[in-house]
Amino acid sequence: FENPPPTLLPAKLINGGIAGLIGVTCVFPIDLAKTRLQNQQNGARLYTSMSDCLIKTIRSEGYFGMYRGAAVNLTLVTPEKAIKLAANDFFRHHFSKDGKLTLFKEMLAGCGAGTCQVIVTTPMEMLKIQLQDAGRIAAQRKLMPETVAAGTVETKSPTAMQLTRELLREKGIAGLYKGLGATLLRDVPFSIIYFPLFANLNNLGKRGVEGPAPFYVSFISGCLAGSTAAVAVNPVDVIKTRLQSLNRGSTEDTYSGVTDCIRKILRNEGPSAFLKGAYCRALVIAPLFGIAQVIYFLGVGELILSFFTKFRY
Repeated sequence: FENPPPTLLPAKLINGGIAGLIGVTCVFPIDLAKTRLQNQQNGARLYTSMSDCLIKTIRSEGYFGMYRGAAVNLTLVTPEKAIKLAANDFFRHHFSKDGKLTLFKEMLAGCGAGTCQVIVTTPMEMLKIQLQDAGRIAAQRKLMPETVAAGTVETKSPTAMQLTRELLREKGIAGLYKGLGATLLRDVPFSIIYFPLFANLNNLGKRGVEGPAPFYVSFISGCLAGSTAAVAVNPVDVIKTRLQSLNRGSTEDTYSGVTDCIRKILRNEGPSAFLKGAYCRALVIAPLFGIAQVIYFLGVGELILSFFTKFRY
């Protein structure tokens, strides 16, 4: 993202949306495994690893069980990725007007992008996590009945619309924004790390001083920067996932907030629990942002806009 003019904002929004749709479709099963691994607590460990989780999911829920909650992500990932990437472009362009774009300014631009995206990210994650984790809760009822509270009645997994209506009816719009603080604590540092790291890695592969980097350099830079930032903020992602999960087994802890969650995880599971799902998250984020960089490099959004402009005239 090399300081594009604001007039290209519609193209950037299209690029971000297309990149998000392609990326989510490719890596969603790994994201589901990450959510289920992060939500496991001591005494209720149904899955031992990412591969074990995916195999058990296919056996108990079928192939499409791995895409539980994908509709929410595919619907909202377009505005989420578009806002994040376009906001970073906007802030980088704004900060570069006064001179050289320093590392500090790059970090500020990332901070602004991460802050803007939580408008969409928080409700998206809230709904997605409930749908992704529903299969784990159902499997616990069958395979680990001792973890289910006495008198609990097995119910059919709710849809995204049912969850939305229930949350709005019981808690209003605030229900969809549960875990907002943890989401900010995850997404702002992620963007502060990712965007400057990507820009500097990408600059290393440029053809000359002014020439663009080849698309494969942008892809590799996106993957490396994405996986690095993902692992760095994984402890906060664990906290966010735990706070946003509404359904739990009888032996699993509940949390009143970020500090309560940190305290209980440290006491009951140890520091290593904050790294649960870290490699899954790295495997999810790396191709997501690698694909995003390729879409930007190819200028798909610009091509689409130029096509419609020619067609109109």
